[in-house]
Amino acid sequence: MQRIISGGDIVTMNPDRDVWTGGSIVVDDDLIVAVGSTTALIGQYPDAEIFDATGCVVTPGMIDAHQHLTGDPLIRSCIPDLLPPGASIFEWSVPVHGAHDTVDDHLSASLSAVEALTNGVTTVVEAGTVAHAEPVAAALREVGLRATLGVWGWDIEEGPFAAPADEVLDRQRQVVAANPAGDLVEGWVTLVGHDLASDELMAGAAELARELGTGMTMHMSPTSSDPEQYLARTGRRPLVHLNDLGVLGEHLVVSHGVWLDDDEVDLVLDTSTAIAYCPWAYLRLGQGVCGHGRHAEIVERGGRVALGCDATNAGDVNDILRAAALASGLARDTRVDPTRFGAHEVFGLATIDGASAIGLGDRVGSIEVGKQADIVVHRTDTPGWTPRGEIGLQLVWGTDGRSVRDVFVAGRHVVEEGRVTSIDVDALAAEASDRQRSLLARAGVELRQLWPHRDGR
Repeated sequence: MQRIISGGDIVTMNPDRDVWTGGSIVVDDDLIVAVGSTTALIGQYPDAEIFDATGCVVTPGMIDAHQHLTGDPLIRSCIPDLLPPGASIFEWSVPVHGAHDTVDDHLSASLSAVEALTNGVTTVVEAGTVAHAEPVAAALREVGLRATLGVWGWDIEEGPFAAPADEVLDRQRQVVAANPAGDLVEGWVTLVGHDLASDELMAGAAELARELGTGMTMHMSPTSSDPEQYLARTGRRPLVHLNDLGVLGEHLVVSHGVWLDDDEVDLVLDTSTAIAYCPWAYLRLGQGVCGHGRHAEIVERGGRVALGCDATNAGDVNDILRAAALASGLARDTRVDPTRFGAHEVFGLATIDGASAIGLGDRVGSIEVGKQADIVVHRTDTPGWTPRGEIGLQLVWGTDGRSVRDVFVAGRHVVEEGRVTSIDVDALAAEASDRQRSLLARAGVELRQLWPHRDGR
């Protein structure tokens, strides 16, 4: 089916950063086949269905390069925010993940996908903490979110889903085989990372990703803990050690990379390793990004950086426009330099530059002929858009995901007038409330309200 998304101001994010005011996009099935003048394109495609975007701003779908699709979504805002380092992970997240069954995984992924799409995020890199890949992939396809997906990968002595390195790698291979490259959901090699994997597993995962021609992601150095552990065990900092093992490279997206020294930053650049930068998570968890983060420097030196939202008890809200504004603000404030790293640069990280960082820049991230029709329509009749100003400034500083009206993924109209239409969202919310109580009980953790609650019925 051919459709013309007609009459909006189209922010293409093509190499020239063209904006077509009152322009149109022609979509044929899942691909963009034309971008330009509304009058010309309606004349050229007289039988196409017209989707009216008059008065709206139309952008590429946005990229979230690090998102936990399971675990946290069912216990949103349950983990206390005044915990010592590591407690939120090992006293809350790990037990909750360990208690997840296939129903929980499907439900969590559905919740995550709905939130992402309603905020204009059309592509997500799952963070590497999925127990059961099949129900997660099914949920993502049902809702209509593009994603990369792996399974929990670590070979520690004791922990949920821990296994010997060869068994972990076999699981990863199976996920990639079941979700081939080019599909809406495609398999990646995913490790938990940190200091929670043997050298054998780290090296084997990188070798597997190269063999299969797919991506790889893992957590590293959001705090000082990973550098301290690696220095104690190997005498080298994490990325120096991993480079010696052959782990770094274009296939790899390192999630976080906050506590990097000069040598590690140089290695990121020299090896074309990508970084997924989740600024809200570091502020929420007090991890030191203001004093140690060098993500803007990496971008300015030609490195590959994408933005992420992390988890619903860390970055909390799956909204890349919020992350983009914070990324710009932190860089400008910590360097006391308002002349660098502005709105237009970080919107690139949210779209085409983020897509390129995760290896999908040939398919998504911009509105260009031949690319997948992942398109977001932003309403402009809200206070943040009134009156209209410079479009890049307004996208980053003046609004957030709440201005998203309609979303298309691979040409499929998945959000209409701010609401996901592919599934029953009300039924999903009711089921999530029921499953939360069961999951907390199975995990052996308790939600505690700090303010006294009184029965007001």
